[in-house]
Formats: sequence, structure tokens, C-alpha cells
Amino acid sequence: MDFSQTLIAKSDAIVDQWVKAVYQDQQIEATNELTFNAVRNSLPRILKALATVLSESETSDLQTVVDASLEHGTLRAQQGFEPEEIAREYRLLRFVIFSFLEEDLLQGSAQEVLRTVRLIDTVIDEAIARCFNSYTQGRLQELKQLQSQLRLTNQELTRLVSANKDNLSHLAHELKTPLTSIIGYADLFLRQQRQQQPEIKDTYSNIESIERVLKNGRLLLRLINDTLEISRYNAGQMKLQPTLTDVRSLINFVLEMIEPLARTKELSLVVECERAPSQVTTDSLRLQQILTNLLSNAIRYTESGSIHLQCWTISQQQWAICVTDSGIGISLDAQAQIFKPYFREITAPQVQSSDGTGLGLAIVSRLVQLMDGEIKVDSQLGKGSTFTVTLPL
Repeated sequence: MDFSQTLIAKSDAIVDQWVKAVYQDQQIEATNELTFNAVRNSLPRILKALATVLSESETSDLQTVVDASLEHGTLRAQQGFEPEEIAREYRLLRFVIFSFLEEDLLQGSAQEVLRTVRLIDTVIDEAIARCFNSYTQGRLQELKQLQSQLRLTNQELTRLVSANKDNLSHLAHELKTPLTSIIGYADLFLRQQRQQQPEIKDTYSNIESIERVLKNGRLLLRLINDTLEISRYNAGQMKLQPTLTDVRSLINFVLEMIEPLARTKELSLVVECERAPSQVTTDSLRLQQILTNLLSNAIRYTESGSIHLQCWTISQQQWAICVTDSGIGISLDAQAQIFKPYFREITAPQVQSSDGTGLGLAIVSRLVQLMDGEIKVDSQLGKGSTFTVTLPL
């Protein structure tokens, strides 16, 4: 018996039944958004070539099987099929073919049936192998394209970030000049008015407005300076200038600047620096900046009590500075974010009304890192905070 003719005669019915089976298989999810023709694709070509393989009178057209299977795998890769779904497709194809040929196979001899089954299995196995090969190549090509797109996108993002940093830095520099003039003239005007009439603050409301302009101008200038500091660090332009530094003299200098702020809020400053190193090799300006930011932050968020400053030598390689306050404290979730730029935890009315910029601790963290040091925070809400900075001697 020539089963090839039977296969050709029933090929349309086989294709239709196979497409229905694929749609009904819930484990082949990729077909949910595909049309009938999209699922059907190259299967008729595979069946036609399979018929030539089964025929004893025609030349086996295995090349068509190979080409159609390669096309099938490439198409399935584009359609988003998973390998398991393709394997299930071919298992369904084998089942449908044998179900349509079953009656004819029962009429053939054992030798004819065995030959037909082997050839069908061989052709389908070859089709699966070729299909998987082209499917894999198609997915690899997609990955290469994605990598290329990601590379281009990353280059563009890098360029935009760099341009944004340059623009931010340029804008900050442009703002500083007129802002400095505004602050200078407002300050000069206030001093002149007070020298002429000491009671003028209580007499003229416009003087209070100018004082508000002066205060906000100084805050804006500090914000610009802090932004420039962050920008310089991120751009790798912040450089240290280490020198032999007298630690206790530097601490006393910072305390003289900070003490009026503490006195205004009636906070006591407690200093314990007996065990502080006499001299260290560090950037004195950056160390002063770290101390000033930590102490001013402690004062800003403390309404009553004290600010405690400690300094001591840890070992022959390290020393530490510790600033403790009795302020509002920091929640556990916020402690992981307080060193990020512009982050401020709004937990109390005094925080909302404070003149903080959200950059002080971010700058401290980056300076400590630049100086090969480490900063840690220990805090509880309502019980104050402790910031400990460890630096190399």
C-alpha cells in the first residue's frame, strides 16, 4: 500500500484538526493571541514533503522538511513560543497524523506499517531538531539586538546624565552671582537702617520683609552650594588636600561658629575630647565641613536638652568623632535613606518648618567616603540620634 497518497488526500483535514488541537491545548499559551493562519503557517509544506518520504515511487524531498522546519522555528521564536510549546505542537502533529492514517494502516502488512511508522517518526524528529535549531538562532539574534539596543540606550543615558550634571552645575554657578548681590544689598540695607533707628524693626513691617528675603536668600545660596558639592563629588571632581591638622583646635573653631545656634534654642553643648588625637593627616576644610553639618543638623532637630560631641583615638590607625543629640530621632526605615540627596523625613512640625535642604547628611556621607572613613547612625524616634564617624589617622 502507498500511504503517501492517503496522507496527501487527508492533509487538509490533518492540518485543520492539528490547528484545533493546538488551540485547545491549554499548555500552549502563545496561541491565545494568534490567528488560524499564524498557527497553521508552514505545516502543509511539511506534510507534503513527508508524503514524498513515504512514497516508494517518488524521490524523498527531505530538503523541504528541513526548510519548512527551519522556517517554523524562526516564526515561533518571533511569535514568542517557548521550547516546551513547540515540542507539544509536534507531539500533537504525530498523534493527529496517526489518528487519520489508522484505518489505512490496519489494512497494510506488518512490514508496510512498520516502515511507515518509522519514517513518520524519523521525519517528525528531524523536523523538531531543525525547528529547535532555527528557534534557538532566532532567540539568540533577538538577544543580540536587545544587547545592542541596551548598549545604545546606556550610552544615551550616560550622555544625558553628563549633560544634566553640566547644566545643573552651570545653572548653579549662574544663580550664585545675582543671589550673592541680593543678600549683600539686603544685609547692607538692614545694617544701615538699624544704625540710624535701632527700633525700626518694631516700627516698619517692610524691614521684616527684607529680613525674610535675606534669610531665604541665604538658604537658597546654601542649597546651591550644597548641590554643587554633590555634583562635584558625582563627577569625580572633589579632591582632598590632606595636611597635618590640629584636631582640638579645629573642633574649638567649629564650636565657636555653632554655639550661637545652640544658645538661641537654649541647648547645652557638651564636649569630651580628652582622648582625641593631637594631630591627624587629613583635609581640614572637609573635616570642618563634616563637623559643622553634623552639629547644625543635631541642633536643627533638637528642641530641648543637649548636644554631645565626643572625639577619641580608636587605635594606631583610626580615630572617631561622635555627635549625639536629644532630638526627635529617626525612624528605622528612614535611617537607610538619610544619606541620599534631598531626603527629609517629615515626622514633626519643627522638621517641616526647618531650613534644612536635605543635602547636609548626603554631603557628609560622601566626604567621609572620600576620606576612606565610615559613618554610622543609631537613633530611635523621640529619643535622639547618634552619628559616629570613623576616620584614618
